[in-house]
Amino acid sequence: MDNPKILRNRAKCLLCGDIVESTSRHHLSMCKCGNMYVDGGTDYLRRGAADPDKVEDLTEYSTKED
Repeated sequence: MDNPKILRNRAKCLLCGDIVESTSRHHLSMCKCGNMYVDGGTDYLRRGAADPDKVEDLTEYSTKED
């Protein structure tokens, strides 16, 4: 599968424990301590973090081929 479909665009901040999810295109969601954000919904993945080593990717992809 070349480009798997994104089902859930989310990540966990390992500093504050927040799990943040972007649910639609251009929906930026930030953790409560401000260390990281996710953006893009199921259209694209965009991440940002002050400390990228303190972010756990929790993105879920489709396992079926379309």
